[in-house]
Amino acid sequence: MCLRGVPLSTLGFGVFMWRFCKNAEMGKILGLLEEVKKRNSGINGSVIAVLIVHGLCQASRLSEALWVLEELRSRECKPDFMAYRIVAEAFRLMGRIAEVEKALKKKRKLGVAPRANDYREFIFDLISERRICEAKELGEVIVSGNFPIEDDVLNALIGSVSAIDPDSAISFLKFMTAKERLPTLLTVSNLSRNLCKHSRTEELLEMFQILSANEYFTDLESYNVMVSFLCKAGKVKEAYGVLQEMKKKGLGPDVSYYNSLMEACCREDLLRPAKRLWDEMFASGLGGNLRTYNILIQKFSEMGQIEEAQRLFHHMLEKGVAPDATTYRSLLEELCQEKNPKAAFEVFNKSVEQDVMLARSILSTFILYLCKEGHFLAASELLSGLSDDIRHSDSHVILLKCLADAREISIAIKHIKQVADSCPFNVANNIN
Repeated sequence: MCLRGVPLSTLGFGVFMWRFCKNAEMGKILGLLEEVKKRNSGINGSVIAVLIVHGLCQASRLSEALWVLEELRSRECKPDFMAYRIVAEAFRLMGRIAEVEKALKKKRKLGVAPRANDYREFIFDLISERRICEAKELGEVIVSGNFPIEDDVLNALIGSVSAIDPDSAISFLKFMTAKERLPTLLTVSNLSRNLCKHSRTEELLEMFQILSANEYFTDLESYNVMVSFLCKAGKVKEAYGVLQEMKKKGLGPDVSYYNSLMEACCREDLLRPAKRLWDEMFASGLGGNLRTYNILIQKFSEMGQIEEAQRLFHHMLEKGVAPDATTYRSLLEELCQEKNPKAAFEVFNKSVEQDVMLARSILSTFILYLCKEGHFLAASELLSGLSDDIRHSDSHVILLKCLADAREISIAIKHIKQVADSCPFNVANNIN
């Protein structure tokens, strides 16, 4: 690249040197540095110096790291306080106190204060290029040395690093709050999501405790993040406690909070607490929305409590909440399993009354549910009795395939004749 005149960035060259100097001879490291500096005046020398000594220390080349500090100075890569501290801390970990003092003495005499903006841009560049491990390591160097770092950099580090190293992300958060600075809500959401993804429930609780101690949660939006992720982590008791805390503060939870809690209860098969939340929600003057009804109808259907699911279905219709495909599929599947095709037909007819296109979208699934439980005649009668704007060729094909698999040939022949009689001009297209 140098020979062809292709310019190098601080990011590209810096990451390369960071890795290269772990194994390369010192002469090659310095020779390459001189060549690049000669052709690329825009390279940030102080950042490169930090990366070189960091790479050397990671490779346990501590004496060379101490020696190269002066060599870097002479090549217009003036090491800042961070570079000297990296070397000093590496010697400290090895118990080599004399070298620690030597590095710190050089720092006091020759080092310059790191410019926060230099590392800010470099870390953002690392993150944008998905070099998260490198961004994490550099962030840890800055934080461990208590060097200046801006809030937006910490937010970026917490959010991105949490995807690969939740412990490090929590450390950045603790550093931030110790400085009486707080993360953005987006950062908290990203960190919470990744902690849940890695099943780090205790760390999630610790994070919320840290933020609560700093009076972070003050409005519905911030509380919603805490409640929703506590529920995702299965911490129903803690989430319910937050709900009561909100009420004491005069912040009335809306239906979304109750939905999150009821969904968490249902995931844990806690139907009684879910029912109590339902009652509490209505007692608070809140009405359920589509998600509320779907959460409970799906769970009651799954648990075989079809009468309770049907009661909720009729309740939502009375309240003017329109069911969707999920609602109907949950009920139809369980009613078929309960050997009650008559009730299933009644539910399906509600979908027809509500929206023809909705009925079309669930018809094939309904046919499968009926056939799975052996209700072949009922499935055939259903299709034969529907108008052309609802039934479609796919549903006929599904029924005939199920009949063939079950060796119900006589029913299949009868169904084909019924279809032919009802639409003689289109039967070939529909069946074949």
